[in-house]
Amino acid sequence: MADEPDNSLNWPLDWSETGGPRSPRFGDVYYSLEDGLAESRTVFLAGCGLPDAWSDRKRFTVAELGFGTGLNIAALLHLWRQSRAGGRLHIFSIEGFPVSRLDAARALSAWPEIAEAAQALLDRWPPATPGFHRIDLPDWNATLDLAVGDAAWALDQWSGAADAWFLDGFSPALNPGMWSDAVLDGMAARSAPGARVATFTVAGTVRRGLAERGFQVDKRPGHGRKRERLEAVLPGEPPRHDGGRVAVIGAGIAGASLARALRAQGADPVVIADDTAMASGFPAALATPRLDVGDEDLARLFAQALERAGQLYGEAPDAIVARGVLRLEHGPRDSGRFDKVAGQAVWAPGAMTRVSAAEASGALGETVTGGGLMMQGALTVRPAAVLDAGWQACGGVAGRAARLERRGAAWRVLDDAGDELAEAETVVLAAGWGAAALGMAGLQAVRGQAGWADLDAGPAVGAAWGGYAAPTGEGVLFGATHDRDDTDEALRDADDLRNLEALKAVLPDLAVRVASVQVHRHAAIRAATRDRLPVAAGWRRGLFILGGLGSRGFTAAPLLADHVASLITGAPSPLPRAAARRVAPDRESLGKR
Repeated sequence: MADEPDNSLNWPLDWSETGGPRSPRFGDVYYSLEDGLAESRTVFLAGCGLPDAWSDRKRFTVAELGFGTGLNIAALLHLWRQSRAGGRLHIFSIEGFPVSRLDAARALSAWPEIAEAAQALLDRWPPATPGFHRIDLPDWNATLDLAVGDAAWALDQWSGAADAWFLDGFSPALNPGMWSDAVLDGMAARSAPGARVATFTVAGTVRRGLAERGFQVDKRPGHGRKRERLEAVLPGEPPRHDGGRVAVIGAGIAGASLARALRAQGADPVVIADDTAMASGFPAALATPRLDVGDEDLARLFAQALERAGQLYGEAPDAIVARGVLRLEHGPRDSGRFDKVAGQAVWAPGAMTRVSAAEASGALGETVTGGGLMMQGALTVRPAAVLDAGWQACGGVAGRAARLERRGAAWRVLDDAGDELAEAETVVLAAGWGAAALGMAGLQAVRGQAGWADLDAGPAVGAAWGGYAAPTGEGVLFGATHDRDDTDEALRDADDLRNLEALKAVLPDLAVRVASVQVHRHAAIRAATRDRLPVAAGWRRGLFILGGLGSRGFTAAPLLADHVASLITGAPSPLPRAAARRVAPDRESLGKR
């Protein structure tokens, strides 16, 4: 993200005033012209009792209203590293009018002493598209979730509980929406017992609003030209999060994603895996979003999932084969549907681009009859590289989990012979179709067989149309069959012919080349749900599920694993609550065809 150009979603700053940036929308400065860093440290860090407030905490959550140039968060990260030997910092920040990375870099360059923390943010500068964006800061033992949008909406959608609040919106007189009753209600509802609040304003509406919601409010000496500021605290004892052993059942993309996510949250998972990776066992995989023009929450969920997958796969060595997947028009409704998808606000500018038949032909290296939708953020990945990255430094147990048994406060995972594979306080079912045998209801088997061929030159980008053709780096993967309620893993010659005919109908030149060489093949049983949406949530006490990923496992698994890991560890989830409801096991649509 650091190298991305500014786009139309960013809000330009006014640099005409000497000494600091000003918002042209609100007519207010982003920080004190005397010394913004000193102001941030006095008003927000010291105002929330930092670093003492986190001195004995394994996990600490800071929430902020007004991300702005990122100054407060850079100062926070600098202090966190200076004062902490361990622990994990979670940051949730809200910004209605994001500034560009270039403007932020210019603003943050004024303080060399926090340059390393500032650069960490700039290297991962979040997109300006509406919604939630997760930013990993592993060198700081920190995670930032940025919500782009209305503050009241963001607070309603966040599932975390803040230990400290930086209320850093523009002044109540200039930006009353940031200080509304709805925002204060949301802030109070998302505060942990003992939460501290700091803000530069002493406006009566803010003082009374905090007091009415149970906070003890005090005025304190201000900074610079401001005579006073506010500090507040919510009575109560801060929560403690005690971890336990977590067993992950599954060897594919869901299990590997959970292993990574749990380690990132400070857990030490053990993965129970047999020697088959099922749908993760192909030489390439497409990471593409589900496109939906009638359901904004669903479209936003898959846009967020694709963004997260792109971040994490980009960090895994040799994981990405090609960037960009061309979705070809394959029916009379596709043209109008693709037009609507390209115009959805959930995508960054240029992320979804309509292309003509000539442009599609140029991208694929042979003539196609219709146009399509170029999904710039979609990927072709190497499953083996992705799985290796997920399992790094993770304990494992070889064996097939056949049964779960409750014993006291723990679960026992047993194999076919009744021998114990693992005992853990928490177990996550992430075994694809194998989860059905362990008691996960609502799954449907979908058998898929695909083939791949080594060629002198495969396609430059992936293509999908109902079938697909994906570059492998050595040739092309093509297919796949889609047979519901079929659990036979035996390879079928008839399915090879079906796949080759499907390829020939769309990319005949490529099909001729494939037919002239040896074709390798593999069959897998995917697990889907009746409404074709994943399940990612708690199921019973100490038992969680990440399943039903269907054909979009490499898109959805990384983000949904973050969500499940957060539920297990007590960390804030990156999913908006509306999205979390869509992947809950008790959703109404799960039982509908």
